[in-house]
Amino acid sequence: MKRSYINTYGLKLLLFAGLLSLSFNALAQNDKKKQFPVPEDIPDTSKVGFPLMPNTEGKNGGQYFTLKQCIDYALTHQPGLNKAIINQDIAHTTNSINLAAWLPQVNANGNFIHYLKQSNTNISTGTGTSTGTGSTGNTGSTSNVRSSYANTFIPELAVSQAIVSPDLLYAAKSAPLLVKQAQQVTDSTKIYLISAVSKSFYNVLLTLQQINVLKEDTARLGKNVRDTYHQYKGGIVDETDYLQATITLNNSVTQLKQANENVIPQYAALKQLMGFEPGKDFNVSIDTAQMMADIQIDTTRQLLYEKRIEYQQIQTRKDLQSQLTNYYKYAFLPTVSGFFNYSQQFANNSFPNLLSQSYTSSLVGLTLSIPIFTGFARLHNVHKAQLQEKLIQWDEVDLKSQLYKEYTTGLAGYKSNLFSFNVQRKNVAMARRVYFVVNLQYKQGIVAYLNVITAESNLITAEINYTNSLFNLLSSKIDLEKAMGDITY
Repeated sequence: MKRSYINTYGLKLLLFAGLLSLSFNALAQNDKKKQFPVPEDIPDTSKVGFPLMPNTEGKNGGQYFTLKQCIDYALTHQPGLNKAIINQDIAHTTNSINLAAWLPQVNANGNFIHYLKQSNTNISTGTGTSTGTGSTGNTGSTSNVRSSYANTFIPELAVSQAIVSPDLLYAAKSAPLLVKQAQQVTDSTKIYLISAVSKSFYNVLLTLQQINVLKEDTARLGKNVRDTYHQYKGGIVDETDYLQATITLNNSVTQLKQANENVIPQYAALKQLMGFEPGKDFNVSIDTAQMMADIQIDTTRQLLYEKRIEYQQIQTRKDLQSQLTNYYKYAFLPTVSGFFNYSQQFANNSFPNLLSQSYTSSLVGLTLSIPIFTGFARLHNVHKAQLQEKLIQWDEVDLKSQLYKEYTTGLAGYKSNLFSFNVQRKNVAMARRVYFVVNLQYKQGIVAYLNVITAESNLITAEINYTNSLFNLLSSKIDLEKAMGDITY
């Protein structure tokens, strides 16, 4: 009986100690639970297409620009392109100025002279009056009028016409090449503009799509935080699940904030390339089906240098330099021009009667100028021009190497991005499936919450990688088209 009493007493004592320990643990657990606040409301981040550009709602009536509309706007309003177009007009005007010397050149001038003091010897005015048999002239048949007039006025009209001129021949042959050169600068600016606007447009869309992914992720994580919080309060899960869910949510919110801030300067860069007014705003839109169809390009085509605007420009430079070399070679040709002068001479001592009498003279003739010796300047100029031609030839060799490098780089980039795009598209589908299964298993108590975090992280990474690969593929397609000279405008 004594042994039974002792065993019963010890069992009761042990049971009391256990209950007391559980009470203290529950109290401590309740104190810990009080340390974690109720999760804040997660903002509505439902995905409805691409998000709006910053500060656009209510300002422009929801104006949307597609990629083509952005390019068309840039081709009309971009300052750099408009300056290139103006330079074309300047080239035309400069040619007109240089070729104007082929037309007759007419000048009028006049000299009015009032003698304050005359010499004792009369000065001949150079005009003769035929008197038949007059005895006052030195010739016996013409008497020269000796002027002793205090006032003379001699207006003159001079007309000249270029007949042969090496300078004008060079200007005439180089004029169309100069216009072509200015046109190629404009074409090069257009090609750069289309490429830059397209890549900037895709860059903005990439960030916007990343924002969409992060919004979906934030919404999912917000729901997970609320679920784990209530499960933790109900004692179903450990406190670490709630803490891990909160940490993951905070990281996603931080990434979302960074993406929202990054899109603002990217949007400003797009507007700058388009020549869009800084004070106005617009939204971007894209046809997803068309975008997916546009990612394909024929990679079996070979590079044709003649299609590149840079190669065309260097050919124009060669033609211009060849014209300059020929100009120096034929600089020995004479310059021939014709002229006609007409003048009237008025003279009288009385100023009011100055125009009462005049003496007319006119002449016509040719001017011939032949460079005989110029200190070997012509030969040196020819040699210099030929050396400059060789420089352009080496520039062409170097340019071909650069163009081939751009082509191979663009082709390799496109192929690698296309492969990455196809892989990442499959990864997204698998990551979504894994997350769905793991999340369901967690809710049923089969796996730990760490598995959910891993699956969520893999899903986010897969979606971000897929988005990056898509827009990297579109950008590399632009680079490849530019390298092959396929960008049209």
